[in-house]
Amino acid sequence: MDRRGQRLRFAVVATCVVLALTGFSTGRGHGHGSSHGHGGGCSSSGQDHDTSSSTGGSTGSRYHDYDDDDDSTDATSGSGGSSGSSGPSTALRDATVRLVDCATPSRAYATVEVDNPNTAGGYFTVTVAFLDAGSAEVEERTEDAYVAGNDTTTVQVDLSSPGLAAKVDHCDPEPYATAG
Repeated sequence: MDRRGQRLRFAVVATCVVLALTGFSTGRGHGHGSSHGHGGGCSSSGQDHDTSSSTGGSTGSRYHDYDDDDDSTDATSGSGGSSGSSGPSTALRDATVRLVDCATPSRAYATVEVDNPNTAGGYFTVTVAFLDAGSAEVEERTEDAYVAGNDTTTVQVDLSSPGLAAKVDHCDPEPYATAG
């Protein structure tokens, strides 16, 4: 009889292991008992046990709330979906640009300050036009720079060739660096 009890216990353990490995789980009431229409025992993990489950995200995947609590799911917060972001839009406003120094015959670059008005840091594209004495464009160059949130960074915008520096009389940066 003792041997028979061991076999029965082994069979129960083996069955639970097999069920666990194949995606079945035990239904737990968490104090709700059968108010959700199910109690203990084995159930398929693919079954929807909670009315708060919702379809979310762009892939159409389902979010299952297996703890049987009455949680509310907000599809816009990213729960249950694959939207990749939550909360308000993360679009950055453009940064302001101020010329510090223009190129000279001995310095083939302009220096500008980029002021990020956003609380979040981001990359900004600075554009500077290098002009000759008659305000004709010698060259227009861009430079991408990271600026921390609510911070100002000095950015160097190089000419494509040091030989062009002798032709430059003044610089005209775009007043705003676009967020990218």
